[in-house]
Amino acid sequence: MNTLKTNKTLLIGIGNYGRSDDALGWKFIDTFVSHDDLFDFEYRYQLQIEDADLISQYDHVIFVDASREQYRNGFSFHVCEPSPSSSFTTHELKPEMVLWLTWDLFGKKPKAHTMAISGKQWGLQHGLSRKAQENFNKAVTYFIAYINKLEQVPVS
Repeated sequence: MNTLKTNKTLLIGIGNYGRSDDALGWKFIDTFVSHDDLFDFEYRYQLQIEDADLISQYDHVIFVDASREQYRNGFSFHVCEPSPSSSFTTHELKPEMVLWLTWDLFGKKPKAHTMAISGKQWGLQHGLSRKAQENFNKAVTYFIAYINKLEQVPVS
């Protein structure tokens, strides 16, 4: 049985700097690396089975990824619940599936959230589209407020 690695939250950025708006997850992580007192950080091109072991060592994990879905506010920050996938592949897994594997293989169910940021361009190029940059800025502003609330919670 794994023991907790740390009391920090794990931020997992999923993406690729070479595919335009797909870089949103990694860029988000870059923005918060100075908060290493609160977070541990991982960069992934995609989630894989092995990430269940890593996640099992945390009480809280936040997945950050670009989304093709166009959210009204430009992003969605929502609770992520474990769920087995109906289409299983070892090439790429959704956060819900990795959480389910964490529970199934290691008996752990960390608190989890997904920060999905709406993107527009996915081609081979560096840099975000104008709309993705706007959505990114909104997501960062929201997350800074979220962090401030976390830091104000008294330790029991």
